[in-house]
Amino acid sequence: MALQLQPLPKRLVAMDAQNIINITAAVIGAVIGWFVKIMWDSVKELQKDVKETNQSLHENYVRKDDYRIDMAEIKGMFNRIMDKLDNKVDK
Repeated sequence: MALQLQPLPKRLVAMDAQNIINITAAVIGAVIGWFVKIMWDSVKELQKDVKETNQSLHENYVRKDDYRIDMAEIKGMFNRIMDKLDNKVDK
């Protein structure tokens, strides 16, 4: 008495192929979702860093036009001091 294996019906074979396709699609979707989440978190972190950098720039550095105005005032003071010294030497 030999045991004979019967071939699977075509319906079962087709469902197995469909299950493989579904599982593959789910795995691919999960990987894509994970990648998108990682990218989203990175973008949010970069936005936070840019915001902190902007605040730091305004607190720690001088704008160019403010620097020019201040330097003009200092040069004016030095010119007045030099004029006073020149007048002192002449006397």
